[in-house]
Amino acid sequence: MADKSHSKTSGSAANNVRYRRVLLKLSGEILMGDKSLGALDGTVLSNIAEQVAGIAGLGVEVGIVLGGGNIFRGLQAAAGGMDRVSADFMGMLATVINSLALQEYLEKRGRYTRVMSSISMEQVAEPFIRRRAIRHLEKGRIVIFAGGTGNPYFSTDTAAALRATEIDAEVVLKGTKVDGVYNSDPVKNSDAKKYDQISYLDVINLGLKVMDSTAISMCMDNKIPIVVFNLYEKDNLRRLILGEKIGTLVS
Repeated sequence: MADKSHSKTSGSAANNVRYRRVLLKLSGEILMGDKSLGALDGTVLSNIAEQVAGIAGLGVEVGIVLGGGNIFRGLQAAAGGMDRVSADFMGMLATVINSLALQEYLEKRGRYTRVMSSISMEQVAEPFIRRRAIRHLEKGRIVIFAGGTGNPYFSTDTAAALRATEIDAEVVLKGTKVDGVYNSDPVKNSDAKKYDQISYLDVINLGLKVMDSTAISMCMDNKIPIVVFNLYEKDNLRRLILGEKIGTLVS
C-alpha cells in the first residue's frame, strides 16, 4: 500500500497550522480510561486515534511516546522489592504493547504508522534509527516511539523529551486527563489555580508534576516548549494545532 498523499489535506485549515512537527506524550494510565490496571480502553484509544489522524490530515508530522503504567509500573514494583533494572525493562515492554495497540487504531483510520522500538524486537517493531524516523515523518507516517529510552532509570517523560530533540519537534504536547497545570491537585483542591503559562524553572522549583525534572531540563536546554492539555476533550488537539490557547504552555 502506498502512503496517503498530503494532497488530501484541507487547504485552508492546513495553512493555519501552528506546529508542523510535534511529539505527543501520553501516559499509559490515560489509555485505560476508567478500566482497571492491565487494561486498554478501546473507546479512549479510538478517540486518541481519531484526534491524531485528524492533525496528520492537516499535514502535521506526528511522533508519539506512550507510557506503560496501565500495564506495569516499574517504580512501584521496585519499591515492592523487585530489582529496579528488571522492573524498568518490564515497563519498557509494556510501552511496546500500548504502541502496537495505538498503531492498530490509527491504521484503521487510514493513517500509515510505524512503531520504532529502542529495544530490539524486529518481528513487531522497527529499531529506532533517528534518520529513518525523520524520513518516516517526512513521508507523512505517524511514528510511535516505543521502549522508552532503552535504558533503565529513565522515564517515558525523558524518552519523550529525547525523541522530540532528536526529530527536531517544535513542541512536546502532553495529553492528560486535566486541562492544564495547576499549583495543586484540582481534584482534591477546588481552589487550585491553573497556569496559562509557566517557565521551565518554575515547574522544577515548585515541584509541579508536569514531567520529571530530567525531561523538563532537556526541553529547557533545547528550547522545546511543552503544552499540557486535556486530551479527553474532543477536538482539543486539533484546536491546539490550529493555534488556539489550550491548556498550559511551559516555556
